[in-house]
Amino acid sequence: MSFRRVLLVVAPPLFVLIWATGWIVAKEAAFHADPLLFLSVRFACATVALALLALALGATWPRTGAAIGPILVSGVLLHGLYLGGVWWAIGQGLPAGISALLAALQPLFTAALAFRLTGERLSPVRWTGVLVGLAGVLIVIAPKFAGIDPGALAALAGVLAVNVVAMVAVTAGSFYQKKKVATGDLVVVTVWQYVGALMVTLPLALILEPLRFEINARSLGALAWSVVALSMLGISMMLFLIREGSVARVSTLNFLVPPVAAIIAYLMFSETLTPVQVAGMVVTAVGVFLANRPDPGVARDLPGGSPRGKATP
Repeated sequence: MSFRRVLLVVAPPLFVLIWATGWIVAKEAAFHADPLLFLSVRFACATVALALLALALGATWPRTGAAIGPILVSGVLLHGLYLGGVWWAIGQGLPAGISALLAALQPLFTAALAFRLTGERLSPVRWTGVLVGLAGVLIVIAPKFAGIDPGALAALAGVLAVNVVAMVAVTAGSFYQKKKVATGDLVVVTVWQYVGALMVTLPLALILEPLRFEINARSLGALAWSVVALSMLGISMMLFLIREGSVARVSTLNFLVPPVAAIIAYLMFSETLTPVQVAGMVVTAVGVFLANRPDPGVARDLPGGSPRGKATP
């Protein structure tokens, strides 16, 4: 089995596991730093680390503005607006349950737009999987809605709007990545994407935040994990999956993120994990399985499949 095929098998669960830790890191980082400043430092460190890696590997760098521009735009959408919006909204008091709900709606939004934007058509079975996966996530995150004051939530309407914009940005960024950044070394692409992300988060941090960043073991630990696991490994898995497969089907992996995050929180912070939530996790897994099930007569294409009868390079 080739390395690429091994990666096709390993990348989806690895991406879900790593991405789920992002909720934990965001929670930890909020105690020690302003969110936009923390993300800016994270992006800057990842840019330097990945640039050194690309140089060591002898990777080919784009040399024209026409080649670099689309990568910067994808970085603005996928990292700057998405992560910046979500982290800032949570830092402003948006309940985690509401943020998780919006994250769960993103795969549904992506599936609805897939055919119009890229010609990707979901079969009835896959649509069923998307809806089942959404239902499972709602069951998992339902306890997080307990105690939310509707009046207090109404006061956060502007903050909620920022989180919605973030979800739109990551959806648009996924399609843009698929159509406009389909080639190029992934390490180099990620370097330029973080430059694009910094163009968003750093100016906003300077304008909106008091630039608080406490230097201690916990903040540095959160930063190290954010850079190495999330910004380097996790993002690389996401870009690889988008490049190799269907945007709509890749997005359904996000259904698994809240359940896995709940398990991590249970193991690390002794947060409640009820039998109903466990049942919701099973429902979510069934939904993701259905959404990624190969259509009859077509080889598995999440990610990297090809129609039967055609050779895969």
